[in-house]
Amino acid sequence: MKADLWRRWRSGESISVISRGIGKPPGSVFTVLKHHGGIAPLSRKERVGSLTLGEREEISRRLCAGDSYRAIAAVLGRAVSTVSREVNSNGGRDVYRAIAAQERALERGRRPKECLLARRPALRQTVLALLREE
Repeated sequence: MKADLWRRWRSGESISVISRGIGKPPGSVFTVLKHHGGIAPLSRKERVGSLTLGEREEISRRLCAGDSYRAIAAVLGRAVSTVSREVNSNGGRDVYRAIAAQERALERGRRPKECLLARRPALRQTVLALLREE
């Protein structure tokens, strides 16, 4: 739905037209647009080498089958420590679920980052000066 919202916004549709098209109130559309400054956010990219959802599902299936961490790691072509760390950080052998682990991994990857202008006072002053000059 958000992809459709951003596609419609880029094509020049008004907030009212977008809201009717996606079936949401205009205030909700405005809030999404305002939160991102009217610029569509970049799609999330997983870090190279991180476990994929498919690998997590394979871990979950093999844990249910009673396989050892070493056997699971061999099937995935991963280090035993990677599998062990993944399972232990997501509840252990008895509780591990692939979807929940994937969601937690995505959430952990989202960390609060300070805005570039907040981190660089000189840049902030330059931007403010240029905005004053229009």
